[in-house]
Amino acid sequence: MNQRYADTITALGTALIAQVPVLLWGPPGQGKTSVIESLGDDLDFHVETVIASLHEPADFAGLPMLDPVRGTTRMLPPGWARRVVEVGETGRPSVVFYDEISTTPPATQAALLRPILTGWVGDLRLPPGTCSVAAANPPEIAADGWDLAPPLANRFVHLDWILPADVVRDGFTIGWPRVPVPAVAPDLVDRATVSAKLLVGTFLRARPELVTRMPASSEQSGRAFPTPRTWEMGARLYGAAQAAGFGETVILLLLNGSVGTAAAAEFLEFVRHLDLPDPETLLKDPSGYEVPIRRADQVFATAAAVFTAMTNDPTPERWLACGTILAKIADAGMADIAVLYARRWADPATRPPGTLPTADQFQSLRPILAELHG
Repeated sequence: MNQRYADTITALGTALIAQVPVLLWGPPGQGKTSVIESLGDDLDFHVETVIASLHEPADFAGLPMLDPVRGTTRMLPPGWARRVVEVGETGRPSVVFYDEISTTPPATQAALLRPILTGWVGDLRLPPGTCSVAAANPPEIAADGWDLAPPLANRFVHLDWILPADVVRDGFTIGWPRVPVPAVAPDLVDRATVSAKLLVGTFLRARPELVTRMPASSEQSGRAFPTPRTWEMGARLYGAAQAAGFGETVILLLLNGSVGTAAAAEFLEFVRHLDLPDPETLLKDPSGYEVPIRRADQVFATAAAVFTAMTNDPTPERWLACGTILAKIADAGMADIAVLYARRWADPATRPPGTLPTADQFQSLRPILAELHG
């Protein structure tokens, strides 16, 4: 199979386990709908296809109807949303496939924001775990195409979708490829996502101008660009891909599709040079930690990682080891970093019952501890 196509369908599967809405961009007739339907068969998901360009705003926002008993207005959901809810009541999850959204007028695009972001359609809530996948043709080749509005574009991870000739050849002769959705334990994904969010937070601390960068042209406005929402999506995708053991190419596709190619490239380059120590190793032997005083980015990420790892298993020994790391950071002249986590470290909600800081820790973190204990 063509490697780029294989990486793209792997990225699609990763987005599904990370619960991030996906938008597949490609010319018509490239098998986008068929792939989503086969995905539903493989995973025993109900696939509800909604041709967005054939719908009105009320089909997503709800149709207003007066309730004479209560004297209020209800927003009645459409039939497709009720079907998804009915399937969910049987315990079967759903993928809602919004097709042709680039030929959807701006008013209908605006109405699409709510079901994709919150799961609400009118006064009806789609079941938890409902996945959103959309497909679009680039506006220059779509019939009566519209540029995707930035608020809607900002709710998806964008993946370019082109069916290579060898995939078409094999599809007609031996069968079409399936979307590989990795079987990864949810707790592994959750832990990897926490670590990914730490990396994103560390990066944005160093590059605050990339927290939000609006598209510079109308051509870019319908694609990925960095905002707090898309960085959070990118972190979830990065964590899911890491937990599944996927390579850098898949991760790059997912981050490019979340925050844009420029921000993704800077983030991955930052991560390569961060060279973080293993937090579990530091919690076992905190005395061996030497603070790299010229690498504030690494120190910040290390403090965050050690504190987070400790809270996953807050034994007295691990809590004291975390305190030693924070004390070392404060002693190295980086009290501004230490204080961010020392306040939470010393909080009774985090501290194991009956455990107190050592004399050295108290001396190094005295201002913080004195503040907490009045």
